[in-house]
Amino acid sequence: MKKFTRQVEDFTCAHCGANVQGNGYTNHCPNCLWSRHVDNSPGDRAATCGGMMRPVMIEKSGTSFIITHKCEKCGKTIRQHASDNDNMDEIIKLSVDNDFIFGK
Repeated sequence: MKKFTRQVEDFTCAHCGANVQGNGYTNHCPNCLWSRHVDNSPGDRAATCGGMMRPVMIEKSGTSFIITHKCEKCGKTIRQHASDNDNMDEIIKLSVDNDFIFGK
């Protein structure tokens, strides 16, 4: 597996339309928590799929959260750490409204 490649990129979220300023570690929209399947290895932008990645599970890990995304096009799942600037209201809302799972 190739090691992490840092990519500082800004983007417009294809799910909610939010303008997101990337910091080189940004891998999902902090507003709606959706992602896009663009990497084979973190940061390489080599995936040809390009599908939207729905947040399907949220796990508590110590004092932070891990979001599992599933690609709606190819089915690949990827676990990603939540960011400090993620919308906590959205994490809670999604966990309740969509039967998301809080782990240990």
